[in-house]
Amino acid sequence: MTEAIEYDVVVLGAGPVGENVADRVRAAGLSAAIVESELVGGECSYWACMPSKALLRPVIARAEARRVPGLSPSVQGPLDVPAVLAHRDEYTSHWKDDGQVAWLESTGTVLHRGHGRLDGEKRVTVTDPEGGVQVLTARHAVAVCTGTSAIVPDLPGLAGAKPWTSREATSSRSVPDRLVVVGGGVVGVEMATAYQGFGSDVTLLVRGDGLLPRMEPFVGELVADSLTEAGASVRTGVSAASVERDGGSGPVTVVLDNGERIEADEILFATGRAPRTSDIGLDTVGLKAGWLTVDDSCRVEGSDWLYGVGDVNHRALLTHQGKYQARIAGAAIGARAQGVPLESDRWGAHAATADHAAVPQVVFTEPEAASVGLSLKEAEQAGHRVRAVDYEIGNVAGASLYAEGYRGRARMIVDLDSEILRGVTFVGPGVGELLHSATVAVAGEVPISRLWHAVPSYPTISEVWLRLLETYRGP
Repeated sequence: MTEAIEYDVVVLGAGPVGENVADRVRAAGLSAAIVESELVGGECSYWACMPSKALLRPVIARAEARRVPGLSPSVQGPLDVPAVLAHRDEYTSHWKDDGQVAWLESTGTVLHRGHGRLDGEKRVTVTDPEGGVQVLTARHAVAVCTGTSAIVPDLPGLAGAKPWTSREATSSRSVPDRLVVVGGGVVGVEMATAYQGFGSDVTLLVRGDGLLPRMEPFVGELVADSLTEAGASVRTGVSAASVERDGGSGPVTVVLDNGERIEADEILFATGRAPRTSDIGLDTVGLKAGWLTVDDSCRVEGSDWLYGVGDVNHRALLTHQGKYQARIAGAAIGARAQGVPLESDRWGAHAATADHAAVPQVVFTEPEAASVGLSLKEAEQAGHRVRAVDYEIGNVAGASLYAEGYRGRARMIVDLDSEILRGVTFVGPGVGELLHSATVAVAGEVPISRLWHAVPSYPTISEVWLRLLETYRGP
């Protein structure tokens, strides 16, 4: 073991969150090291956001084009799947991280490749692929940005069946003729959409009574209808009881809790995420493996030097939200190192307030689903006196021009006491690009009276904002 190397800040995990923490502390004039055991760029770049959206974009574009007069006859055939997969490979940089490493080095951050573990206060050991060990110490902070991994349930026969998780689904070199997807959350519905579009016979198994349960109920209903119309079988209220696959290859059979058997060529389990904290030495600083509880600066409760940023704190498991937390945490680390008082009030420079009030998310299904802030149920549970205002997006001129038979819905949750928006939800083709306007309205706590003066361009789908406000105001 060589002599310890000291930095101002040591970051565990070089995904988007860790990269941004390092970038922000470097901008504050601090030295930084980052430790990564896989690829610099993390899950998002190679197995999640980027490859999944590269797979989904042709599927969604074709579905929308089929509803455009004059274009529809030209897009009735199958997708060029090899071309789609090749495009996906380009967006993952063929699973090489040279470009990401070059960017990281341009910030002045030092990269240590290997498995990083805490070894007491402000101390990290890094075991490299050859077994060598390097010790890093931090003058000011250690930031845990190790993210999450897919949960695979403990079902009889599953371990030997070699199931897909999100990683295999987004990186597969081929398309199975038959695919069973277990789970109705974001990963489940997005991968069901992609593979159904590629020509797979998809069966989606959902334990609950609908898809995308964290969004407004009508979102899951429209997405389920669309998947069904595309040819997928959407089964709700069912659970997988066991899985059979002789020798871990060939056809796979899932046995449902009602005894029904479904055979496929691959099975994808999209049943949740767990924090990657089980082997990072939390026990050496008096903590248990699991989700890290943090304050709004992302500092771990009970510590004055340890930070948990991104998915590991379970506040909002989204890349963009983790990067937002990284900007907040990096600024807070810099301020504390310089002895500058924190702006920790609500919406202050060192408080990740959006984690509570304005988390945006787009689900890239067909139709797209997008939401920010609270759903009606969440707002009511939080004790707000609210009203849900709905409008059919297809009634807006811009939507009917976008695609024939446009189906979609918008909802805004109005706080009746303050007359600001607590949340907004859209579902329909192309609505992902509407979401930032809603995010600005929710995060900015823009009064309804002022939104009335924000005039949407005609004829765009954004005119749904005017229709929502008119519906709220009444005749």
